[in-house]
Amino acid sequence: MTGSIPPEVFGEYELLEKIATGGMAEVYRARKHGAAGFEKIVVVKKILPELAKDEEFVQLFQDEARIAARLMHVNIVQVFDYSKLGDEYFISMEYVHGLDLARMLVRARNLGPFPIPLALFLGSEVLKALCFAHARPDEEGGPLGVVHCDISPQNILVSYAGEVKLTDFGISRAAFQASSQHQVIRGKYAYMSPEQVEGRQLDARTDLFSLAIVIYESLTGRRLFKARTREKTLARVRRAEVPSPRAVRADISEDLEGFLLRALSRQAEERFQSAEEMLESLTTIRVREGHRATNNDLAAYLKDVIDAAAAAARGEEVEERPAKAGRAAPPSALVVLAVEAAPPPRSIAAPRTSLAALNAEWAGIVGEAGGEIWERTDGSMLVVWIARGGLRDSIGRAVAAADHLQRTTLSAGYRLSAGVAPGVARITAESGRPAEGWELAGPFYLARWMMNLSAHRGRVLLTEVGANQVRQRTSLLGRIPIQGNRFINLYELGG
Repeated sequence: MTGSIPPEVFGEYELLEKIATGGMAEVYRARKHGAAGFEKIVVVKKILPELAKDEEFVQLFQDEARIAARLMHVNIVQVFDYSKLGDEYFISMEYVHGLDLARMLVRARNLGPFPIPLALFLGSEVLKALCFAHARPDEEGGPLGVVHCDISPQNILVSYAGEVKLTDFGISRAAFQASSQHQVIRGKYAYMSPEQVEGRQLDARTDLFSLAIVIYESLTGRRLFKARTREKTLARVRRAEVPSPRAVRADISEDLEGFLLRALSRQAEERFQSAEEMLESLTTIRVREGHRATNNDLAAYLKDVIDAAAAAARGEEVEERPAKAGRAAPPSALVVLAVEAAPPPRSIAAPRTSLAALNAEWAGIVGEAGGEIWERTDGSMLVVWIARGGLRDSIGRAVAAADHLQRTTLSAGYRLSAGVAPGVARITAESGRPAEGWELAGPFYLARWMMNLSAHRGRVLLTEVGANQVRQRTSLLGRIPIQGNRFINLYELGG
């Protein structure tokens, strides 16, 4: 509201502005005053006046408060109070300063495809909320049996600090509710599961299906089941036919596609059977493929989204995935190969070619394998594969290149040292490289360190992550300390 119009007073709250109006309630940003000048910004959710006399909707509203009040979790919007003022029922809850995911994805179109690490991070945070909600017991220790039933981008909030919170348990189901409440189909049709639109009994797996739709749409930028009419949307949900996400976006890996297709199986028995199982599978993919992201990364991206949307509204041209001076993009998974050739001892025959000529051969091998040469001198090279097609593919290319380089180097009369290290780096748009000092950081340092370690054996070294991704024969070299109490397992190629 503007400064000339005083806020509406609602009990102990000042209603500052209406945020939204839904099918059951209207939502306000509000201010609550306390002693000694204390103020707190909250959300006040009031049941719509025309529904306040409908016992069914009042019961749903009360159930929302009862369910959400039991769910104290960092990834769930907290409920502070449920009460009645005059004839109006209301809930006061945590205010998340930011955007819901639906609006964020729309505005993010100005920046190009939504970053895979951030989409998977968002999915993981919501899964943490569902792990807690689905397993929450009641006061007697029995199953509370919470099913959200309305997982959608509109109900996933992203704060400007990069927090991810699940909200709106307005149509959730719990064991304490009357069975009649479970027989009514409610929710957003395009994000329902097949069993939900068919009115069958629901359990936690319906929430997992809905979340998988959200992740799919975030990654591909396309609606999965939404059609022009309600009937066509429901028909698509019932069939649950899912186009290959890799056909839409090539940098989605086979493993990530398999994860999505399993989560979106029509039969609940073929999906992940719990939020814990789905989270574990997603975490494995994130670690294996290097899709690391944090709350800070999400906060920085959200700021870019807001800035780009504002620029577009002003009619300014927005570059895809813009990056401000000195600012890195979201983390990118990559594979680094460090190689060095050394001449044999004097007692052995002299090399059959020069290091400069050998370097030229190396460059051809690396080019065929799709690698980028970031550093190059006679007899040494640092090569990088950006894992756009998934970490497994990039590691396979790097290892195949290293194996080819080793054979070529031996044929030329030299001894090869080589290390292959997968990892993550923030690559700036201006230079196409990470920020200053990257040469001695992360996977770049590790690859060089492994290269030096391999010198006395003349074999390519890999980390355990790398060894797990290739089919070539590898053998464990040992458990190597790297920092404090941290260790890594190193493997030799062809050992």
